[in-house]
Amino acid sequence: MTNHRIALIPGDGIGREVTPAACAVLSGIGARHGITFDYDEFDWSCARYRDQGAMMPENGLDRISGHDAIFLGAVGEVGVPDHVSLWGLLIPIRRRFNQYVNLRPIKVFEGVDSPVRGARSGEVDLVVVRENVEGEYSEIGGRSGQGTEAEMAVQEAVFTRAGVRRIAEYALRLAERRGGTVTSATKSNGIVHTMPFWDEIVAECAAGHPGVSLTSEHIDALCAKLVLNPARFDVLLASNLFGDILSDLTAAIAGGIGIAPAGNINPEREFPSMFEPVHGSAPDIAGKELANPLGAIWTAAMLLDHLGHTEAAVEVESAMRGVLAEARVRTPDLGGSATTGEFTKAVLEFTEA
Repeated sequence: MTNHRIALIPGDGIGREVTPAACAVLSGIGARHGITFDYDEFDWSCARYRDQGAMMPENGLDRISGHDAIFLGAVGEVGVPDHVSLWGLLIPIRRRFNQYVNLRPIKVFEGVDSPVRGARSGEVDLVVVRENVEGEYSEIGGRSGQGTEAEMAVQEAVFTRAGVRRIAEYALRLAERRGGTVTSATKSNGIVHTMPFWDEIVAECAAGHPGVSLTSEHIDALCAKLVLNPARFDVLLASNLFGDILSDLTAAIAGGIGIAPAGNINPEREFPSMFEPVHGSAPDIAGKELANPLGAIWTAAMLLDHLGHTEAAVEVESAMRGVLAEARVRTPDLGGSATTGEFTKAVLEFTEA
């Protein structure tokens, strides 16, 4: 019997509805594979910010540093600025625990119609590898002259050789286990310093992986090509901002962000990694049992795989495929009327079959 201690942060909105679904699937599949989970639940959220002035306590990161993994439901609430919720919880976790890889797999499943005509199940299977702790999302900058015509804002992007190299190496190694191709997102024709720097280091790293084919694409052209022919892509390597954009674009190609999972990975395992569905807190449907739990369930499969339980992870994904292909149970975002609980039950039944 293997036991894992998980830091559970349901967060806000539908995060509180899909997190129990993920836990139910983890418990169900764990029982079959001799895996148990102990959850320490934390109330860190926008609700906590409204009540106490902070998304989490000052010692919050210390309290979760010893866990095997972190599961985050969603954060965000009307009335709390997005930069407050993001920089008060999600980004500090990513940076303190050096989760420099944001991993977002994208697949078109049988039974889910993509809004993109040429995106067919069995053909679109790619992954976005996003640099997760530096790049365009830095804290360096500021504002001056507030309220005057001369007001200005400066935001500095930070790219380090070590940071670019390690994310490039991760993507290249991943490609060696997959289809053997990496597409690097850039904008070196317009961003004159950081993007040529990115391109140079990525090319240097690729030279050490002769079995991988590297292509560099400007981000705007890459977005167009993804819509026109998503099946041609395998591993997409991108900086923090470009990876963020590509993640939502590719999720939409696959049928919607309600399906999409994500892992914030510390590959060296010196710190816990964090797993989260990427659909956001969706306050418009929160509390109505309308949320699609698929993103959270797929995220749970990623957590299992990261913890070394590959067979269990594959079974969870197979159950997801089965429910979608059968097309009997659908949440509203997929054109059906099933509740969050009903969809979760259907996945659990497939894992037990």
